[in-house]
Amino acid sequence: MQVKEIMSTKVTWVGPDLSLKQAAKKMADLNVGCLPVGKDDRLIGMITDRDITCRAVAQGRDPAKTTTADAMSKGISYCFDDQEVSDAAQLMEKKQIHRLPVLNRQKRMVGILSLGDLALHAPHELTGEVVEAVSRPSA
Repeated sequence: MQVKEIMSTKVTWVGPDLSLKQAAKKMADLNVGCLPVGKDDRLIGMITDRDITCRAVAQGRDPAKTTTADAMSKGISYCFDDQEVSDAAQLMEKKQIHRLPVLNRQKRMVGILSLGDLALHAPHELTGEVVEAVSRPSA
């Protein structure tokens, strides 16, 4: 089974200059915990609710003035839409991540693969392994 068969295709992304306040509002409106960050039609990072809380608010930074670029996770992992789900799941396990951006071979974002997608569509054994690995405290 390929990633494109089970990924979520409705993906909203934000620019690096968006304020954290606006990003948080967008997350609340969409009922999501992360948003891909793109510039010039390329994925450059991910901003999560945890990034906003721990990298900005907890450090006393003003969410109305701090941008997504200031708090986003850089150097993110991703998979390709034509990869096997098991390979993407292995990457999620290794990196202990809950959501994986999905790119096509032209490196354009076409979706997101989440633990929820795996739970709904992948074999139960695979889903269980991934959930256990990403839930384990980091060493």
